[in-house]
Amino acid sequence: MNALILAVGVLWVVVLCLIVALFAMARQIGVLYERVSPMGALVNDAGPRIGDMTPLFSLPSLTGGTVAIGPRPDRSTLVFFLSPTCPVCKKLLPILRSVRQAEDKWLDVVLASDGDVAKHQRFIETADLGSFPYVVSSDLGVSYRVSRLPFAVLLDNRGIIRAKGLVNNREQLESLFNAKEMGVDSIQSFLDSPAPANS
Repeated sequence: MNALILAVGVLWVVVLCLIVALFAMARQIGVLYERVSPMGALVNDAGPRIGDMTPLFSLPSLTGGTVAIGPRPDRSTLVFFLSPTCPVCKKLLPILRSVRQAEDKWLDVVLASDGDVAKHQRFIETADLGSFPYVVSSDLGVSYRVSRLPFAVLLDNRGIIRAKGLVNNREQLESLFNAKEMGVDSIQSFLDSPAPANS
């Protein structure tokens, strides 16, 4: 009987220690989240700057029709540069579909690339991209100085570049919209800027 009481007492001590450890861990996780800033799209300084007018293009789409890159009445444009051989690009395609559906009242999504047209047509078929405008133009990528993929450029309805950068996940893609809404060049520039002094 004494052994049973001792065992139950030891178990209670262990349970109390685990509860204290759990609260300590939860507190540390909260501190970590406060220290880790959100990571936005990785902006490069090459090509047209944020706030500049986009280079104007009128390009045939492999999925039909013509795509205008520039001012569009009441519509913003997300130009998403991708490649059939880019695994990260393929991973982001369901996210692009979701974004296009959620933001369809004000946003058009255009897929862009360069290279062999036949490869892109096969990619459109295998990845089921027929509902997206899909342009193949080396001049478009050169104009934006796209050196790594996937890369996205967000234009407002006047054709002004509002955000751009290398995007590897949903958070980085959505940071382009956040930067546009906040009126900043990028989430990084906003986080790096000194906080206004309280008077």
